Amino acid sequence: MSASVKSPWIGRLPKIGIRPAIDGRRRGVRESLDGQVMAMARNAAEFLSSRLKHPTGEPVQCVVADTCIGGVAEAAACADKFAREGVGVSLTVTPCWCYGSETMDMDPLIPKAVWGFNGTERPGAVYLAAVLAAHNQKGLPAFGIYGREVQDAGDSTIPDDVQEKLLRFARAGLAVATMRGKSYLSLGGVSMGIAGSIVDQPLFERHLGMRVECVDMSEVARRIDEEIYDPDEFEKALAWVGAHCKEGKDYNPPAARKSAEAKAADWRTVVKMTLIFRDLMIGNPRLAELGYGEEALGRNAIAGGFQGQRAWTDHAPNGDFSEAILTSSFDWNGVRMPFQFATENDCLNGVGMLLGYLLTNTAQLFADVRTFWSAEAVKRVTGATLEGRAAGGFIHLINSGAATLDGSGEQTRDGKPAMKPFWEIAPEEVDRCLKATTWPAAVSEYFRGGGYSSCYLSKGGMPMTMNRLSLVHGVGPVLQIAEGWSIDLPPAVHEVLNERTNPTWPTTWFVPNTTGEGPFADVYSVMANWSANHGAISYGHIGADLVTLASMLRIPVAMHNVPPERLFRPSAWGLFGALEPQAADYRACTSFGPLYG
Repeated sequence: MSASVKSPWIGRLPKIGIRPAIDGRRRGVRESLDGQVMAMARNAAEFLSSRLKHPTGEPVQCVVADTCIGGVAEAAACADKFAREGVGVSLTVTPCWCYGSETMDMDPLIPKAVWGFNGTERPGAVYLAAVLAAHNQKGLPAFGIYGREVQDAGDSTIPDDVQEKLLRFARAGLAVATMRGKSYLSLGGVSMGIAGSIVDQPLFERHLGMRVECVDMSEVARRIDEEIYDPDEFEKALAWVGAHCKEGKDYNPPAARKSAEAKAADWRTVVKMTLIFRDLMIGNPRLAELGYGEEALGRNAIAGGFQGQRAWTDHAPNGDFSEAILTSSFDWNGVRMPFQFATENDCLNGVGMLLGYLLTNTAQLFADVRTFWSAEAVKRVTGATLEGRAAGGFIHLINSGAATLDGSGEQTRDGKPAMKPFWEIAPEEVDRCLKATTWPAAVSEYFRGGGYSSCYLSKGGMPMTMNRLSLVHGVGPVLQIAEGWSIDLPPAVHEVLNERTNPTWPTTWFVPNTTGEGPFADVYSVMANWSANHGAISYGHIGADLVTLASMLRIPVAMHNVPPERLFRPSAWGLFGALEPQAADYRACTSFGPLYG
C-alpha cells in the first residue's frame, strides 16, 4: 500500500504561502527583527507541512517568501513567487508592527489569514488589528489568529489555540484551492424531479470556481456497446467481484426474479458502468492505446453524479454498484482515493460530499435522510425501550446508491469503528468491509432494469457530521450541518425497523447532538428542519471546519450544532452583528458576494 498516489486531476496541488511581515524601517528596527520574523514563518511552515496532507496522501508543501515583507515592493515580489510556485492559500505572520495596507496580500481569490504573535516586546497584535481593518475596508476578508496567552519574544512554540486555528484555516483554504478549476461531471439530467439534480452551473462557477461538464447517459450506453473500456481491467474487475461481492437475498417475488444467466449479465454490465464512470471523470491513458484518444482525456472531474432513475434504470441495471464502489477507498486495484459521486445526480449533495472529502481525505457517505424514529414509536413497533444515545430517538440514513463501503465501520482507529484516509487502510480492513456487505438483487418495482444494491449496517460509535447544501430563491446556496454519532440498536430492533422499508440498502442509525434550542431542540427537530431528502455524511465532528470553509466560499450556514468556541470565520463577520452570529453570516456573505464574482 503506497502512502501517496499521483493526483488524478489536471493541475498542481495547491501550496500554502507563508508571508513574514516586518516593520519596514531600516537602520536598526528592521535589522533587529529580521531573524525573529523569518523564524516565525519557517516554524509555521514546518508545523503545517507536518500536519496536513492532500487527498493523494502527499504532504502539503509550504512556500516561504524569499525576504521579510516590509512594504509594497517586497509584497509584490512575494506575490510573484507565490504565483510561480502554485500557492493557493496565504498566511501572513509577524511578531511586530508593520505597515498594514502596504504589506497585505491583495489577491482576491486566495483565502488569507494573519497570525499576530501575542507578545509584549513588540506590537504584533496592533499590526494584526490594523491589517485586518485594511482587509475589511478593501473587501478582502481575512482570518485573524491571535493566541490567548502572552508569549516571550524567543518562544518558538505554537500554542494549542493557535495550532487549532492555523489548521482549521489551512484545511478549509486548501479545499477552496483544490476544487478551483476542476469539474463536476453531470451524467444525465434531472432524476425523478429531485431539485438537487437540477445542476445550477452559476453555483459551481461563482461560488466554487468549478465548471460543469454535461454528458448524456447515452454516452455510457455507447461505451458499453462499442466496448470503450480497458478489456484487461474489466476481466480483472469481474474476477474480483466474483470473489469478494456476495449476492444477498433476492426480495423480488418469484415471478419477477431474474435467471442466473440474466444476473450474470447484470454483473458484467455494472462492472463496465463502473469503469466507464471513472474514465469519464478522470480519463484513462489505456483508452488512447486502444485508439480512443478523445475518450482517454476524461473531464477533470473532482465530483460527479449519475441520473439513473428512471430513464436508465427502467431499461438497464441501476448505478448502485458503481456508485458504492466508486465512493469507496478500494476496488480491484487495491486501496485508492475515493471518488465523490452522487446518486440521482444530486449535485448539491455531491458538493456536500466534496466539501467533507477535501476537509478529511476520507470517503463520504451519501444517504437519504429517511425516517425519524421516536422512542415511543420504537416501543410501539418493537416493544423495546431505547437507552443511551438512542433514548431521544434517531434518524434512519439509508439509500440505494452511493453509500461508500467504508461506512460499514469495519475500519478501526484505536480499536473503535472509523473511516480513514486510503493510505491508513490495511488490507484486512478492506476485507472486513467487503465481507460486511452483501449485494441483493435490485427490487424490480424500483429498478425494472435490475442491478445490485449494496447492503450493510454501519457500526455504532462513529462520530459523524451530516451536511446539506441547498439553493434558496433570492438567497443562493445555504449550508446545514449536524454533528452526531452512529449508533447500534439491538439486532431484533434493527431487523424490525429495517424490514419496514427497502431492506436491500445500507443502513446507518444516526443521532445528531442536540442543544435543546431551535432546529436542534431534539432529534425530531433536526429531521423536521432538514432542507432536502439527502445528506452527505463525513466521519468525525468536522462542523467547525465546514463553517470556516463555507465562510471562505461566501455560503451562509442556516443551522448547525457547533459550539460557539469552535467557530472561526473572517474578522469582518463580527462587524455584521457580533450579537447575532447567524444573521451576521448571511449579511456578510450577501455583502461580499460569491468568491468568484
